[in-house]
Amino acid sequence: MISTPLWFFLVGGLLLFMALTTSILKPLPVTSAIIYLSVGLLVGPTVLNVFHFNPLKQSALLEVLTEVAVLISLFSAGVKMPASISFKRWRNPILLATVSMTASVALVAAFSYYLLDLPLGACILLGAIVAPTDPVLATDVQIRHPGDNDQLRFNLTCEAGMNDGSAFPFVMLGLGLLGLHDLGESGMRWILLDVLWATLAGIALGVISGNLLARLIWKIRGQHQSRELMDDFLGLGLIGVVYGLSVLIDAWGFLAVFFAAVALHKTELSLAKDVKHNTEAPVILASSLGAPESATTSGVDIQANAVAEPSAIVSEGSLVFKEHLERLSEVLLILMVGGMLFIDSWSWRAVFFALFLFLVVRPLSVLLGMLGSGAPWRMRGLIGWFGVRGIGSLYYLMYVIQHGVPESLSFQLIQLTLVVITLSIVLHGASVKPLMSLFWGRKRKFSK
Repeated sequence: MISTPLWFFLVGGLLLFMALTTSILKPLPVTSAIIYLSVGLLVGPTVLNVFHFNPLKQSALLEVLTEVAVLISLFSAGVKMPASISFKRWRNPILLATVSMTASVALVAAFSYYLLDLPLGACILLGAIVAPTDPVLATDVQIRHPGDNDQLRFNLTCEAGMNDGSAFPFVMLGLGLLGLHDLGESGMRWILLDVLWATLAGIALGVISGNLLARLIWKIRGQHQSRELMDDFLGLGLIGVVYGLSVLIDAWGFLAVFFAAVALHKTELSLAKDVKHNTEAPVILASSLGAPESATTSGVDIQANAVAEPSAIVSEGSLVFKEHLERLSEVLLILMVGGMLFIDSWSWRAVFFALFLFLVVRPLSVLLGMLGSGAPWRMRGLIGWFGVRGIGSLYYLMYVIQHGVPESLSFQLIQLTLVVITLSIVLHGASVKPLMSLFWGRKRKFSK
């Protein structure tokens, strides 16, 4: 492990570098995660060996860190969801988070069983670990602010918000097949509790909690919405309460937090429209909440749909702080990923598995999930490619290690997962700006 002073120096130096070179790095096809990973590989055991973060010995700490990072990212994604909720608009993300998720786990499990010679339970675990797309590292292809109505970014953001929770039943199934979780007779306990109850209860708890908090906030602030409240504390408090309750009632907390954020934002906007004096209230643009009026995506300036909304919108008022926490967690955790990798981590089977995941599993599962959607093929292609793997996969990896997976098997899961995350950061990070620029260029061309 790196000493505390060196850790402060390393993280502080990285933050200073990123802050001072933003204008230089912005036009380059390089994401911040690639830079953090490069530094981690440089100072880690791959090159200089200044520090080594052992995921087996530090799995408990890493589980907590990744858990917090994912929760904050899910909340941030939830409050940026467009207020209008309809089955037509949410159909594709729901199918991506369910049908595509199931197909991904099945394809990875089959590959692992026949080619990697892993036991069936471990194969399903590996599928559940690498199947979820990441809400932390995929910021370049996610919704930028609450007024962003782009359908591609909406699909990717909404999918990432939901599939971090929809992967949990497969995690429990894999643990059960390894004898580490009770599946019940003929798997009925798993179906009733881990699939149906935990999923539906998580969604219901999130929707109810977000709705109640929004109404409570508006009641406390009074008719003129003039009383000041601590928006950041309200957002963090909602995350803590909802996640804590979901764990107590055996519901999936990731789903609960995402839908709590969605419900909070939607209810606040609905209440704002119902108040007659809201047209006279001070307004702020969505762009002032962390996204510029000309939102830049992959080097292409896209005019944001700036929506004037009352300044009392707590869900948006807390967004900037959550995004800052998200960026800090990205620095720390990606540095740790670099500090976990050795040169011999790069086995041919691990690299081949990662490429199979990116080039076969993800595109095929997206194709199945979006059958009959009517979405343009170029959009389906980008969704099929931008299945970014990152902090969510790292969390599930630490979760299964903490639940008693044998050390020899844990080592194999660690090696495969770290190579997947690393290659995803490099390949997806290097391609996001050129591909999104091409996508938006063609979209503008056809819209003329």
